[in-house]
Amino acid sequence: MNEQTPVKNSQLVLSALGKDKPGIIDEISNSVLNSGCTIIDSRMTVLGGDFALLLQVGGNWNSLAKLENQIQGLEERLGLTMISRRASEQESHSDLLPYGVDVVALDQPGIVYNLARFFSMRHINIQEMVTSGYAAAHTGTQMFSVHMTVNVPASTHISTLREEFMEFCDELNLDALIEPIKN
Repeated sequence: MNEQTPVKNSQLVLSALGKDKPGIIDEISNSVLNSGCTIIDSRMTVLGGDFALLLQVGGNWNSLAKLENQIQGLEERLGLTMISRRASEQESHSDLLPYGVDVVALDQPGIVYNLARFFSMRHINIQEMVTSGYAAAHTGTQMFSVHMTVNVPASTHISTLREEFMEFCDELNLDALIEPIKN
């Protein structure tokens, strides 16, 4: 008897950038659906009037190929620049601990760079980052906030990391918090 191995789903990461207008998500998600793929994860935002999208799509090889063949048409119809890349499933790392990092400060050059450098020097990967600038409620002073999810190796001494991070933030006049993410 000849047993067939089930086809493993593949993944595609798609990015899109262009002038924001209604219907972009509708068209892209319709193409994903009609190709026989599913949306696994997504991030979408409008920055300065431009639409930006990151999309992780799953499906069998043929379904992903159908979607890839639609990208040029989507670019032309929607006025977007789109890039796709085949990806593999992310390996599970049980030796990594997810931590949330929140920072608020007066807006100043180099905040993101300094934070990224701090974690990079300690071999801590930034999994996700969201930043925003805003005016303080009563004074109108320009403020900057950062929220990150970082993956801390289990071998890291957490109290030492927290102490170093807080000293680092104090030196840069950043109000910060680093806490484990509870699932």
